[in-house]
Amino acid sequence: MPVSVCDFCAVENPFYNQYIKCMITKHKMQELQERAEKYGPLCVGLDTDPSYIPDSVVKAVGSREEAVLTYNKEIIRRVAADKSACCFKVQIAYYEAMGIAGMKVYAQTLKAVQDAGLTAISDIKRGDIAATAGAYARAHFTGDFETDIITVNPYMGFDTLKPFTEYASPEKGGKGAFVLLCTSNPGMTDIEHQELKDGSLLLERVGSEISRIGAEFKSFYPEQTCGAVGAVVGATQEKDARRLRDMYPDTFFLIPGYGAQGGAARIAATLLDKAGGTVNSSRGILCAWQKDSDLTEKREAGALSLADIASAAAKAAIFSKEDLLNAKKSL
Repeated sequence: MPVSVCDFCAVENPFYNQYIKCMITKHKMQELQERAEKYGPLCVGLDTDPSYIPDSVVKAVGSREEAVLTYNKEIIRRVAADKSACCFKVQIAYYEAMGIAGMKVYAQTLKAVQDAGLTAISDIKRGDIAATAGAYARAHFTGDFETDIITVNPYMGFDTLKPFTEYASPEKGGKGAFVLLCTSNPGMTDIEHQELKDGSLLLERVGSEISRIGAEFKSFYPEQTCGAVGAVVGATQEKDARRLRDMYPDTFFLIPGYGAQGGAARIAATLLDKAGGTVNSSRGILCAWQKDSDLTEKREAGALSLADIASAAAKAAIFSKEDLLNAKKSL
């Protein structure tokens, strides 16, 4: 039986691996960093719960799953056209909650982001023993759910990160991972601010490990401008923002908490210094139609269309981008 090119590539072949090394000169984290510089730091969160979509739109489309997919695609199209964001973060839980049909929507949403030429971040927050983590990594860095960057949880130990971070190598596609460091939820201090024996905080130990792992890939990417592994740092803790930015100058940040979670643009802007970052806004964009004064009459009449809510989302994305850039300039 003749061997196909795909069969040849699938085996452990040193010549093919060397070819891939030559082809991939930037990892996904640096690609995102460059897009943030080009298009602005906004990350649009597609945490698209069906309840965020008006009944009139769901009825017009036919089903809640199809409504979510159609809304996602229209937001992606408009944001890409407006150049108002550098990436999209897709929170898998909202799609898992819709069952098999929802996971098909999840896969199609990721593809739509990548087809638009923007970075797809899968917010999966996985973390498990090595064998299981390896299966998670394969599930999200290859196959139906292939993405550019994922989020991971380090609190089972740093050995659980390796199955994910090894995908940052050129042979495995230069994929990225954002490791939870200083999150935006109210209870983050319960664990992340615990003091260790040496007087440092637990989150600082995690941050040092993120920096170390990110720097390991410099031999593959000698001209990298940020580490191959990033960190999740919320925009809700002003006292932490400058300190963490200064402690990890080469780490690119994923910054949640801006907008609906109460994080101010000035905190986010502080975190955008040095290696930079991308600032996520989800509900503030997805649900912008609920507060758009131009849609008051249609909203009260229950007559909103897909174009109406997508237009409101696109306007909110433009506003958020400008808000963040203005805050950055004012520092």
